[in-house]
Amino acid sequence: MNKDIFRPVEFWKSALMIMPDSSFFELLRCVFGKIKTPFNKQHLLKDLEMFLLRENIQKTIAAYIDENDTKVIAAVALFGEPVTGELESFFSGELSFAQLHDIIVNLEERFILYRFKEENKSRLALNPLLEQVLTPVAADISVLFPSAAGTSAETEAAASSVILNDRILAGILSFVSQWQPFYRTEGVIRKQVIEAARNTFPGIDFELVLGGLQVLGLLYVDGDKLVPDKKRFCDFGSTSRSELSARERMEYCAAALLVYNEIKNTTEILPPLYKSRIREITNFIHGFLDSLDAELLYTERTLKRLAEVLKARTGANTANDALLDTLEKTGLVVTVSPQQKRLGVIAHNTAVKNIPSIAVDSGLSILVYPEINYNDAIKLAAFLNIREAGAVVRFEVDKNSAIRAFDSGIGADEIIELLVRLSGCKIDDTFLWNLKDWEKRHGEVSLKKGVVLTLAEDHRYLAATMPFARLIDETPAPGVYLLGEDTMEQASAALRSAGIDIIAHRSSKKEDNELSFNYFPSPSSRVPEKIPFAAVSSAVKTSGSSQTANRAAALTEEFHTILNKMPIGKAEHDELSARIKRRLVLCEAQLKDANLRYEKLEAKHMDYAGKQNIARQAIAQQLPVEIVWPGAGAEKNIFGIPRALEKENGDLVLVIVCADKEDVMRIPLAKVSFLRRIKKSIFET
Repeated sequence: MNKDIFRPVEFWKSALMIMPDSSFFELLRCVFGKIKTPFNKQHLLKDLEMFLLRENIQKTIAAYIDENDTKVIAAVALFGEPVTGELESFFSGELSFAQLHDIIVNLEERFILYRFKEENKSRLALNPLLEQVLTPVAADISVLFPSAAGTSAETEAAASSVILNDRILAGILSFVSQWQPFYRTEGVIRKQVIEAARNTFPGIDFELVLGGLQVLGLLYVDGDKLVPDKKRFCDFGSTSRSELSARERMEYCAAALLVYNEIKNTTEILPPLYKSRIREITNFIHGFLDSLDAELLYTERTLKRLAEVLKARTGANTANDALLDTLEKTGLVVTVSPQQKRLGVIAHNTAVKNIPSIAVDSGLSILVYPEINYNDAIKLAAFLNIREAGAVVRFEVDKNSAIRAFDSGIGADEIIELLVRLSGCKIDDTFLWNLKDWEKRHGEVSLKKGVVLTLAEDHRYLAATMPFARLIDETPAPGVYLLGEDTMEQASAALRSAGIDIIAHRSSKKEDNELSFNYFPSPSSRVPEKIPFAAVSSAVKTSGSSQTANRAAALTEEFHTILNKMPIGKAEHDELSARIKRRLVLCEAQLKDANLRYEKLEAKHMDYAGKQNIARQAIAQQLPVEIVWPGAGAEKNIFGIPRALEKENGDLVLVIVCADKEDVMRIPLAKVSFLRRIKKSIFET
């Protein structure tokens, strides 16, 4: 909650001083009855201040605060003097525009809220005279962010869903490496690649994830190839320059998916253009998740409201629906039931001695457990082919995947050492023999770009055969041959024609995995204060609400009893009754000394003329109305802005745009059982 939620009393007085005179004096007449002339606003405000500070008045104001009042008061405090648009967005899906407007105007008439202008924006604030009454109400934000205690069983059930994670990232790295070419000439992913991806990564939006990884710079397009940037993949884990946790990696991935959705139609993805945007969203997501309690369950409405608050505090800009959907895709938020979600618990896995993180099956299949850490998973992807990446992640090693590793400078001994460590020394002898054999054969025939051909002694006869003889420019040493600059593909084809099925394509130097720049700094939370969620039982809330409602009902009954004994006409009686209903009457004197200027705001049942007048006033001033209409067999309560009164078959039809819908409704005025015009703010002209 904003710590400084009350402005000085003089500031509140200045906001009332600049109210339109008609509204100002009408407000004071509602409190004091007839006002003596000559008018002196300063003296009247002083009298109002003394009235509102009376103990019995403050107790009545407190008793009248209902559940909807509490929500709006808490939201005004939470946002810190918001504009009405912030509250409309915050309460979207629970209160329509017209309902929220009605509550706010009513709170203004009851001196709980007031408005002031700042930088041409009309802001809402809490009355400092009622600080003692409003502070506990404003502090209880549990009404805004309902939550409940969760169970471990719910967490386990939610965690079984397929999400993007470190193992899936390793699988994608392997998949991209083994599928080349990746694109058709027009830049569309090849059909075979898409089909293989659907089978390998069930439950993952593969194309969306590829786009996000390109935004992060982990993948890039080179002609018809999709190429992993192995340096960035390394920096995405734990290195001398970066120490990202598993959760932080997924925060970056979620941010990248959101950015990719924003730029989806861009023909070329240039990661430097989106670096600051990704970090902004990543920091926002980090703060959002830090605000959640891992032990609690939240409704979707609660999470969207939390996002609205944090966006207001940090200035971040992202759509709530896309945000929650993306957080679920990355396991940062999980759904445990149709109504409840919770923080996804993503462990920062580190190697644990003597606990296997892979299992090597008979043959060449390797099952990867969730306990594996990111760095080890990425190393596996360098020499394994992904076969299954869903709830179970399984790789295989074959001749081609081993050659891919040998070409990048990873030797058989390094591979064996890694597998022994991760499996707990459980490696099949056949597996080891195959790996060593492939490495031996890989070293017997190699092509080096530049172009250098090396042949083992028992293969040197190839140098004397056609077409190799015409490709060789020089023989600097036995078994070493220099070829023409652009003959790599020709030499490869000639070797394969001669029956050589393993050809090494070593790089001129081993890739340097150390970066001169840290692409992925650990995200930081810009949220200054964590929202204090609490799992409040429904029984406690119901008890508290019932007590408040009982006190308010006793007060209104008492005031109605006094009113019914007063010798006044029907119009005056109806006006005072309406004031009691709107909780504007705070003491008996406001009934007996009332100075009434009757304003008809509602009409019921057979009062056809009254309904016409109220509808026309609302149309002229574009004010919202509340309608009770027994349509379709069940009584309907509708809030909206009336647009016109039209004649249809001799009857008047009210054309209204409902506040929570886009369509227009046409309601026969004669069938409206209750019509109420909702007043505009007393601070507006």
